[in-house]
Amino acid sequence: MSETLNQTRIAFEPECITVPITSLLPVRPPRASVKASHKYQQIRTSVVEIGLVEPPVIARIDGNPESFLLLDGHVRIEILKDLGKTEIECLVSTDDESFTFNKRISRLSAVQEHAMILKAIARGVSKEKIASALGMHVNSVKRKATLLDGVCHEVVSMLKDTMCPMAVFEILKRMKPLRQIEATELMIAANNYTAVYATALLAGTPTNELAGERKSKKVRGVTPEAMIKMEKELTRLQESMSEIQETYGKEHLQLTVVKGYLGKLLGNPRIVRYLLQNRPEYLEHFQAIADANSFSDQAA
Repeated sequence: MSETLNQTRIAFEPECITVPITSLLPVRPPRASVKASHKYQQIRTSVVEIGLVEPPVIARIDGNPESFLLLDGHVRIEILKDLGKTEIECLVSTDDESFTFNKRISRLSAVQEHAMILKAIARGVSKEKIASALGMHVNSVKRKATLLDGVCHEVVSMLKDTMCPMAVFEILKRMKPLRQIEATELMIAANNYTAVYATALLAGTPTNELAGERKSKKVRGVTPEAMIKMEKELTRLQESMSEIQETYGKEHLQLTVVKGYLGKLLGNPRIVRYLLQNRPEYLEHFQAIADANSFSDQAA
């Protein structure tokens, strides 16, 4: 037992240190488009409203006591620069090789964001305060809080880690539970979670499988004959998807292995430093593949 304790390494230095922002060398510099994203504005509003909740993580550089590797917190550092800050309190890691921090954490899905907002409301946080911290309108918070009302549990489980717009869930609510599951399976098989595709699935849903809708569906620019044809095509699509999945699964597995391998490479600061100095064009492409939410995004 004592040998095991002696072999255990402390992952961080016991005290945070305050360092100049100019002394930080980013392992993964944010792309220029990051500042224009809605997520950046949300994080910025949160920092302004409630301060920096989680300190950035840095690592010391051997032989260079004046500089530090920035391992985690690149976006937060950019925000603090924009706010005119010159110093930042950081957590110092004792290992700059294997610890990947938040690099592999994806954005919150709609289901996860819904759960987070409900938890905050349950703790007594007002919708107005949540809206202010997230940089959104109060009505958006209310909409997110009721997002899954009317969506069956199976669909919630299937989409809990999927990045799809809120509109998709609102469209699914208009279907009965069994049809919700069928539509979700089609979206997963096609790797298409857009509201446009979900609307097409709704249009191709028989009236008796709609929830609370008894009138014939009318879609602008679509004739009843075209609607019947669309329903038949969607049925054939659902049948053919299962035949495609075997080949798709093998190819997707190979691509996933490649993505994971590149992710490990980019988790090593020494390799990142080498690429920055010698092959910066490779680094940009490697980052794009490793950070891709899906391979359809990468193909696009």
